[in-house]
Amino acid sequence: MTMNWLELFPDNVKRLLQNLPRGVLESVEEIRIREDRPLEVNAGGKFHYLSPEGKLILQPENAYKPSREDGHRLLDLISNHSLYTMEEELRKGFITIPGGHRVGLTGRTVLSGGRVEHIRDISGFNVRVAREIKGAADKVLPYLLDMKRKRVYHTLILSPPQHGKTTLLRDLARQISSGFWGRSNVRWPGMKVGIVDERSEIAGCQRGVPGFDVGPRTDVLDGCPKAEGMMMLLRSMSPDVLIVDEIGRPEDAEAVTEALHAGISVIATAHGSSVQDMRGRPALAGLVENRMFEMYTVLTRSGDDRAFRFQDRGQRTLQISGTGRLDGDAHD
Repeated sequence: MTMNWLELFPDNVKRLLQNLPRGVLESVEEIRIREDRPLEVNAGGKFHYLSPEGKLILQPENAYKPSREDGHRLLDLISNHSLYTMEEELRKGFITIPGGHRVGLTGRTVLSGGRVEHIRDISGFNVRVAREIKGAADKVLPYLLDMKRKRVYHTLILSPPQHGKTTLLRDLARQISSGFWGRSNVRWPGMKVGIVDERSEIAGCQRGVPGFDVGPRTDVLDGCPKAEGMMMLLRSMSPDVLIVDEIGRPEDAEAVTEALHAGISVIATAHGSSVQDMRGRPALAGLVENRMFEMYTVLTRSGDDRAFRFQDRGQRTLQISGTGRLDGDAHD
């Protein structure tokens, strides 16, 4: 498995990370760098600090503490030495870099008209490592298929952050586009898939070309706002299935409704631990109340293992699938 993401880090930090056992490196989800505070590594659903010798420890007082120089060097590397060109990303509080990796940022916010204009004095970084896990959707996809009409159900995937929603979406796109249908006996041909990848995480595009395998019949709108992108793909690319990550705004719900009424299957994700959580979110409550989604998939996690609960539009639990691994992706 490639470790290209290690090149994101300044030499001091990279050297410590390279001392970790390969098995740990392959399960790293987050590296949190806070100026003058303990260096934290989250791997396999567990967190540790990293010692000056590159060993995982639980005592923060014995951990390596990144310096201001480490932070400045990391900022240079993730911005390709052109921070001023990333004003829009700074306004959102994160930068997505080639490979689909996302770097969250904290520091002092600068306001304009009561809204965040950008972040300055950046001193905190959360590097979230993206990985491609082929087969991640094997257990899920069979439950999302409408066998009578030979189509994909309108599906909402729910989970709290860092449970693998983006990993799952990526593999769903690959399998649906390729005509692979998970652990089922279906032999349908691949379908046209459209991905709206607002944060460049699902497909990991570089100059518009996906860095991850999202399937041969998949079209990606990279860096495009979700609501606008769904309408653009609907008008121009005639997808059979639309895939979008982390809906939550009123305009997202409107675009999803428009796509569903146009006869396009939609697979979307949202933050939440149950369908009931969606009823408490004004922008999404209407989608639940009007039964716009035909299937809900709720992800739960214990360490490296995930379980999948499937509910129909009447919110009846159809199946709780056994645990499965979605290692290595925390982009949700």
